[in-house]
Amino acid sequence: MSALEEQGRAVRAAAVRLAQASDGARRAVLLDVARSLEERGDDLVALNATEVASYADGGAGRDRLTLTLERVASMAAALRDVAALADPLFEVVARDTRPNGLRVERVRVPLGVVGVIYENRPNVTSDVAGLCVRSGNAAFLRGSASALATNRFIVNLWHEALARQDLPVEAVSLVEDVSHEAAAQFMGLTGVLDCLIPRGGPSLIAAMREHARVPYVLDGDGNCHVYVDESADLERAVAIVRNAKTSRPGVCNAAETVLVHRALAARFLPAMAAAMPEVEWRADEESRAVLVDARPASEEDYAREFLDLIMAVRVVGSIDEAIEHVARYGTGHSEAIVTEDSARAEQWVRQVDAAAVLVNASTRFVDGGELGLGGEVGISTQKLHARGPMGLRELTSVKWVVRGDGHVR
Repeated sequence: MSALEEQGRAVRAAAVRLAQASDGARRAVLLDVARSLEERGDDLVALNATEVASYADGGAGRDRLTLTLERVASMAAALRDVAALADPLFEVVARDTRPNGLRVERVRVPLGVVGVIYENRPNVTSDVAGLCVRSGNAAFLRGSASALATNRFIVNLWHEALARQDLPVEAVSLVEDVSHEAAAQFMGLTGVLDCLIPRGGPSLIAAMREHARVPYVLDGDGNCHVYVDESADLERAVAIVRNAKTSRPGVCNAAETVLVHRALAARFLPAMAAAMPEVEWRADEESRAVLVDARPASEEDYAREFLDLIMAVRVVGSIDEAIEHVARYGTGHSEAIVTEDSARAEQWVRQVDAAAVLVNASTRFVDGGELGLGGEVGISTQKLHARGPMGLRELTSVKWVVRGDGHVR
């Protein structure tokens, strides 16, 4: 048995114990870690800074790797939010009494061992651990080499908190072998992982498709769009597009393309560009008649998740054309419309196929914390078993409970 398989068996044994732990004990672990993050935030940020300094790349990768005291405080706040949520375990999903008197229920139970493989993003270490422990699952984590020391520090906080509640520390475990070979082996841990969630770029997703031997939930690319309808309020539309693109461009719910109705383009595009001078534009021919400094947009630009201060632009003649564009280039993540026409808003909601659709709101709201989940283990862009931000309920399965009085068939 390899070292990784041996670690996996310990994680699986911990999952069995954690699933039977009381709601109070699981909640107490999260609150304990939240306090520790705040008390030891300076140490954590200082350690993280050494890894950021050694990180060769810039842009979205560096931003995702970086922890600040503000981000650590957000991690602690997210844990408190998750701790305050109702216990999902043994929640009755459905109840029925059959004609023969059998009493039937379906109740929520943990998935078991949730494996998450991710790049940079040390905040994910805490977020995933919190959601998993709260929902009675063990978290088996494989981060990247660039964040190993930061992740180890955070996981140690979880070990200390679990031990204080007399729960197995292996319920939150970190794979410290950051080689590609270990990543491939991790994806194939049948008998250990009940669900695998990858959080990273195209190369990680491709590796998962090749090596995964366990059920997985795809946290895919976020090629998100904002469609500005001809009825849109101009000031509101500019504010929404600016927030969707620039508030944090390196995350999956940032908008990558703005589609604008031809009737509004001449007024909207200059206002948009003036509000976002830091953005580089990739635009179609019609848009470039207004955005004179824009580069010509290619097919690749419309299909690309920039994760940077770059945005594609296209003028469309109708909402139907906008929906067709989203269907062709979108990744099923988050798609927004800005409109004052309720009928067009309803058309967008009904016809756009994505994990989340938004009306008169920034795509940046598609986030577990913003949508009341306390946090998220990922944002699923597939349709089974979960879609959109994955919180506590998405980390459960169901089992049938059938109660009889000596019934035989």
